[in-house]
Amino acid sequence: MKKKATKRSETQARTTEPQRRLRLASLYRRNLYEFVVQQGMMALDAMLEQDLDLLCGPKYTRGGEHEALRWGNAEGRLVMGGRRIKARRPRARKDGREVVLPTWAEFADEDPLDHRTMQQMAIGVSTRNYERSLEELPDELDPHGASKSATSRRFVEMTEQKLQEWLSSDLSQLKLFAVIIDGIAIAEQSVVIALGIDENGQKHPLGLWQGATENAELCIGLLNNLIERGLDAQQSYLFVIDGSKALRKAIRVIFGSRAVVQRCQEHKIRNVLGHLPKSLHPSVNKTMRDAYRGVSKQTARKRLLNLVTQLESDHPDAAESLREGLDETITLKDWNLHAWLERTLSTTNCIENLNSTIRRVTRNVKRWRDGSMIRRWVAAGVFEARRTFRRLRGHAGIAALVKALRSPEQTTRIDQEANVA
Repeated sequence: MKKKATKRSETQARTTEPQRRLRLASLYRRNLYEFVVQQGMMALDAMLEQDLDLLCGPKYTRGGEHEALRWGNAEGRLVMGGRRIKARRPRARKDGREVVLPTWAEFADEDPLDHRTMQQMAIGVSTRNYERSLEELPDELDPHGASKSATSRRFVEMTEQKLQEWLSSDLSQLKLFAVIIDGIAIAEQSVVIALGIDENGQKHPLGLWQGATENAELCIGLLNNLIERGLDAQQSYLFVIDGSKALRKAIRVIFGSRAVVQRCQEHKIRNVLGHLPKSLHPSVNKTMRDAYRGVSKQTARKRLLNLVTQLESDHPDAAESLREGLDETITLKDWNLHAWLERTLSTTNCIENLNSTIRRVTRNVKRWRDGSMIRRWVAAGVFEARRTFRRLRGHAGIAALVKALRSPEQTTRIDQEANVA
């Protein structure tokens, strides 16, 4: 019996020891956090006293005529841990006016609070759960400003300000050569977004335009807005788009023959497969991809037309879908581009990634109040996506593309087409 009791006690000891260590670790962590906060507040008090010494001279001494006077203390508010806290604010006056202490001015800046709010919303934290996502602070600091309404107000003000700054920014200095345009549907509204690529391969969100449907007038409004902000309407650009007829019409109306249009190959493949039974998907998918990766435009066109002929009898809708805009899906062939650059600019994947971020950022919104709210949240998604932008894959070959795009031969072709028109 003694042996069994001994074994049982040893087992219990082994079981409870890790639990005891976890409880102690949790206690130490809590005490350490409170200690760090307390020491930080003490350090802040010391820094404020140093400011007073510089402005007013040492404590308990009569200052000179050029120095400010100590003027007691007041209750102030600072930003800490994604909320505001109560703190002692020493005061100083000179010539009858309040003197702002440099340390206080630095710590009282609300930008960190706005930034934290924006970051939490971008990663999917709702305004209702914002306070729960923050570290707890000691009650004596009187933490506040993390409620649902306060968080929502800050987010609305910040996104509205950033949206207006973005949509009024100057585009004339970006040296763009390509514009990728795509639409996204949110709350039964269409938002068309433009992404520019400069000659160094850097991506720049250019703007957005909102409407009930993705029609030609909506797309024309976006393009006109870009031109008003500095996009040169007399310059040749590469436009990468999906199969939207409204968007293609808008580009033709605004830029005419100066626009070099590349239809997204991925969209075209999906559209064709959507008209076919699943049994034919693997073979048709492979045939189209092999054609798009062909060595020349002539070869790619021949393979695609052969596929049209094969499909025309049994699947006329699929054949018509493939025939429509066929040449614009292979625009960049025969431009002698680097393989990666050609593949990258032959699809709208760059802006599709941006749209995915917008969908992730907006997925927690349960009730859309109006169009302004849609614009602000879409802008928040754009700003979040911009943080992760990288240079275009195959950017080393952009110089050759820009040279071909704006070569005398290209300009002559544009002039000839304009004369014919």
